[in-house]
Parts: sequence; C-alpha cells; structure tokens
Amino acid sequence: PCTMQAGGFDSSDEDAAEEDLKPLPLSWLSLSPVYSSQFLGLCSLPGCRFKDVRRNLQKDIEELKNCGTRDVFVLCTRGELLKYRVPNLIDAYQQHGICVHHYPIPDGDAPDIAKCCKILEELRSCLESSRKTIIHCYGGLGRSCLIAACLLLQLSDVLTPQEAIESLRNLRGSGAIQTIKQYNYLHDFRENLAAHLATKDTILRSVSR
Repeated sequence: PCTMQAGGFDSSDEDAAEEDLKPLPLSWLSLSPVYSSQFLGLCSLPGCRFKDVRRNLQKDIEELKNCGTRDVFVLCTRGELLKYRVPNLIDAYQQHGICVHHYPIPDGDAPDIAKCCKILEELRSCLESSRKTIIHCYGGLGRSCLIAACLLLQLSDVLTPQEAIESLRNLRGSGAIQTIKQYNYLHDFRENLAAHLATKDTILRSVSR
C-alpha cells in the first residue's frame, strides 16, 4: 500500500491516482436573438490536476476540438496554470490550432472596465465570425460567468443584471458569479461601460483634431 505522509506526498503516488476520463463538462450559453445560431461555451480548467481533480489535458483539448472550438479565452493567471499543473496549456491549445486569448484575472476578482471591454470586443468578433468560442477560468463559475454575463448585458438593453446572473446560475449552478465584487461589478457594469466609452470617445476626438 502506498503511504501518504501528512502534509506532503510523493509525486509517484499522486500520478497513480485515477484519471478522470469523463468528457469535460461544457455549458453552452445561448446568445439568441443577437447571434441566433451562436453559443458561448463555459467550462472549468481543461487538464487540471489539483486536489481530487485529475483531468487529461490531451483528451480535454481533443474534446474541445471535436465540438468545433476555434477560440478559447483563458482567464486564469500564469501562476494558477502552474498551480493546477497545466503550465503549458496555452501552447497546447495553439498546437491544436485553437486561437488563445489570454486575459488573466485573479481568482474571485473582476477586470477593470478597459480590460473587460477588450475581452468583450474580441469575444464578439469571434462570435460574429461564427467561430465556436469557449471561456474558462479555474472552475468556470466566477470569472468566466462574470465575462459571459457582461456580454449578455452588452448584447441586450432590456436584460437586467440580476437576470444575467440568473441565466448563468441556471446554466452553471448556484456557484456562478461567486464574489460580492463580481456581483457588484455586474450591477454597475452598464454605468461603468458608458463612462468608459465616453472617456474613450473624448480621447479619440482630441487626438483627431
């Protein structure tokens, strides 16, 4: 029998743990009516090997490829990719011909509005080109759902922040949008977006004069 010392482990024991070969659970968010045929995929970190999670990166990426994924938005920081034992995730995606958009956001946090706009812009250009797109952070609940909810709010003027949060909780479970910070961010999103776009506009005008 393998002996586990308290507080530490031998890496050979760890690798002997059963690998989880179930397909990577993907949740597809409908973006209708704006993009009637388009869905945005949300998932947890492919290939993650952390605590009791033992995913196979190769298999997970093949899974994403098989369902037609062309672009992936990675919201994990480099430190997290290291911690969760997928330090080469971004290279692995690129080797499989998946275009990577890496926007690290610390766990539980929210991006500043300028960064958020940039993410949404890229996200929309993927969707407008009918490219199947996936967003993931670590658990696919906090940061991923936050960005997806911002997209929904940007696509629809009638959707309330609460409705956007609800639709993601229905999709990913009650853990979606995890922190007060993320919750408040969504409630202030339109206001902050408008303010950001206004300042951007002013800057553009002063430059072009």
